[in-house]
Amino acid sequence: MRPKGSAEVLEERRRIAARMLQAGKGVREVARLVGASPGSVSRWKKALEQGGMEALKAKPHPGRPPKLSEEQKQELAAILRQGPMAAGFPTDLWTLKRVAAVIERHFGVKYHPSHVWKVLRSMGWSAQKPERRARERDEAAIRHWREKTWPQVKKSPPRGAEHRID
Repeated sequence: MRPKGSAEVLEERRRIAARMLQAGKGVREVARLVGASPGSVSRWKKALEQGGMEALKAKPHPGRPPKLSEEQKQELAAILRQGPMAAGFPTDLWTLKRVAAVIERHFGVKYHPSHVWKVLRSMGWSAQKPERRARERDEAAIRHWREKTWPQVKKSPPRGAEHRID
């Protein structure tokens, strides 16, 4: 499992470990001090011996770069916080299709709606479902019905039926 932290933070951790190794500390001790596994520290030690400090540099991330920059994602978050109706949609519910349309309209970047979910997750957003309740719902009337009317209407077994064996 990849440790937490940016590529720069992890590179700095490797550099600290390398300096400790060069100072004569053991692999297990360095691993404990920098919070890494002894296997990782052994790999770093071998890389250090073969390629020096250059070998411990962070590698570029493989894959295609994201279509939206961090600034654009922040701008998208601001648009989403204003709500779907402010973005021109008839109801107050965000869907992946709607978010994809907003991204295309504002940034000129086309995403498939199913991929929009990955973009939203990278921004720290999560799925939310609105409660399916009527706006006109009267909680006091519901409570009264449950406490007063329902016990009178509810069928109960005839007396003595709970002991009867057929």
